[in-house]
Amino acid sequence: MNAGIFAGLGRSWWVLLLYGLVTTFFGVFALLRPFQAIFALAWAFGIVALVEGVISLIALFDKNVQVSKGWLALYALASIVFGVLAVINPVATAGVLLVLLAAWLVVAGIFRIVFAIRVRKEITGEWLIALSGVLAIVLGVLFAVYPAAGLLTAAIWIGVVALIYGVLQIVASFRLRSLLKGV
Repeated sequence: MNAGIFAGLGRSWWVLLLYGLVTTFFGVFALLRPFQAIFALAWAFGIVALVEGVISLIALFDKNVQVSKGWLALYALASIVFGVLAVINPVATAGVLLVLLAAWLVVAGIFRIVFAIRVRKEITGEWLIALSGVLAIVLGVLFAVYPAAGLLTAAIWIGVVALIYGVLQIVASFRLRSLLKGV
């Protein structure tokens, strides 16, 4: 990499630091207040969906749009409807997303078990694939039967990942800052 690129990256170190601090704060918040964090995420997804829907709606009037106008209109409408629902009622949105996650886990688990059975003669350790399928099904059923526990579990995992990501961003920001000093 040349000195110009290093200098440009080094000057933007504070952006990564800001991302890292905000993400770390959210991670701690999610670990301390998991249900509020899930609802905040559902609300944030709603805002993002609304913005995307409005932008897609505006894009319908662009003559150079690269996708079909019908699909773009459908996407705009779906985004706006989901966005409004998520902003108005983030609790219900989080619950619906958890139900979809539970259904996906059950389907994914069944797929893994079927896959393990079909490849058992070609690979060794196929039982691990089958076991992951069983665990996915169990987790999906638990999420469906105990949605509050599912939301809590999801919030804790999101909090842990956000915390790790935020710390890594902070470390990266200081490494970029040191690049600026070295150039």
